[in-house]
Amino acid sequence: MADKPKRKGWIQKADIKEGAFTKKAKAAGKSVQAYAREKRDAPGKLGKQARLAETFESMSKKRKGNPLHDHPRSGSKG
Repeated sequence: MADKPKRKGWIQKADIKEGAFTKKAKAAGKSVQAYAREKRDAPGKLGKQARLAETFESMSKKRKGNPLHDHPRSGSKG
């Protein structure tokens, strides 16, 4: 089975309201990732936000595993 071609610039085109999903998670008394796992199959905007939060989590994990990201002059504090 052939891999799908990666769409460049998809994240810039995404309709993201910063902090909206976090606010919903905190109102439910859960962490963002716990709330995302619970709501990933929800219909509509909430489900889209949950799946996007999971995508961002996996992107963050990949980035943290990069040895170049851990360079002292990379600007990261983690």
